[in-house]
Amino acid sequence: MSSNVSVCEMSQEVIDLLKKFKLRKEKNIAAIVLKIDRASLKIVLDEEYNDISVSDLQEELPSQQPRYVCLSYVQNHSDGRVSYPLIFVFISPPGVSPELQMMYAGSKTKAVKDGDFTKL
Repeated sequence: MSSNVSVCEMSQEVIDLLKKFKLRKEKNIAAIVLKIDRASLKIVLDEEYNDISVSDLQEELPSQQPRYVCLSYVQNHSDGRVSYPLIFVFISPPGVSPELQMMYAGSKTKAVKDGDFTKL
């Protein structure tokens, strides 16, 4: 017997936050962590981090819950240029309930589209 797993959409608050995040002027690593609110079936803000290292961010993420991470980081190129790419990361740790894992995996493509991401 299978259960129905819904594809979730981003809340308008998150879409607006991501638009501002893409235009940020700070020259450091920042992240927006998103989660699925199972009651509303919306992708909502979990946490927002400014000036955080990738290893510190990894420690902040829940070890038993999937999350979407929108990461802006500093990339130093060999020719001296510096860029700040925005990437989308889907994290699904082992041991997550299959229903929750399917909900996140099934909503990933919609989240990438709603967030207008180009790097995954």
